[in-house]
Amino acid sequence: MEVLALVGHSGTGKSHRAILVANDYQVDAIIDDGLLIQGSRIVAGSSSKRQATKIGAIRTALFADREHCSEVREAIRDLRPNKILILGTSTGMVERIARRLEIPDPASIIYIEDIATPKDIERARYIREKYGKHVVPAPTVELKPRFSGTLIDPLQTWLRRRSAPRETPSRHLWVEQSVVRPTFNFMGKFYISNNVIVAIVSHAAAGINGLQRISKVQIENSSAGVTIHADLVMYYGQPLRPPAEEARLRIIHWVEYMTSLHVLAVHLTVRSLVIEETVTD
Repeated sequence: MEVLALVGHSGTGKSHRAILVANDYQVDAIIDDGLLIQGSRIVAGSSSKRQATKIGAIRTALFADREHCSEVREAIRDLRPNKILILGTSTGMVERIARRLEIPDPASIIYIEDIATPKDIERARYIREKYGKHVVPAPTVELKPRFSGTLIDPLQTWLRRRSAPRETPSRHLWVEQSVVRPTFNFMGKFYISNNVIVAIVSHAAAGINGLQRISKVQIENSSAGVTIHADLVMYYGQPLRPPAEEARLRIIHWVEYMTSLHVLAVHLTVRSLVIEETVTD
């Protein structure tokens, strides 16, 4: 196994350019801020950006927690990558991560100044300092279970290579990533009451043909997201499955759109039937 490292100060754009480096050097997996990422999939780990404090974030990025470290170590053994790219703020940090994960020390170190212009680095620092935004080198759909309740924005960009490999002559690479604002950057807390979610569920299903109303809603909360249980009152004499499926899709869309919570599942039960009243002259 060959280990490479991408080193640069915090906020200089390492995560943003990690996929570009991985592509240019034929790297199979990336280790960034506590996560093991392969291609567009988060294989294992916990993100430091979900920690409540900066100290907690640093400990997570360094794999200081034994259980977290063991999870990623085992995932690397199962994955058996030929090349791994470790991101860190210093050579000492990436070497410490390598030792804790029981992989070789980096054989090659790439500095952010080697792959980004001073203007690019300055712009990355400005965005970090002014808006507190961080990039995760994985698509938004991969982050939702790990960042439920956190605002996540998709980031799709063309990154320009300094030099293009022979097998891929294009000097640009299309990269799909995500932008998050870590928990430790917030001033105070933000809570969403279950009553709010219940109201969203009820309104989301309003007006569906064949569905009279939602009679009862229960919410199960977890760190990965929410599970929604709802009872439906349907009209007698009409197909039950199509309106129930439409209600499920609407509930998922509106709850995730309005709250940024990840909806793990929506379980619907047709609890009763009613006869639709007809108006006669």
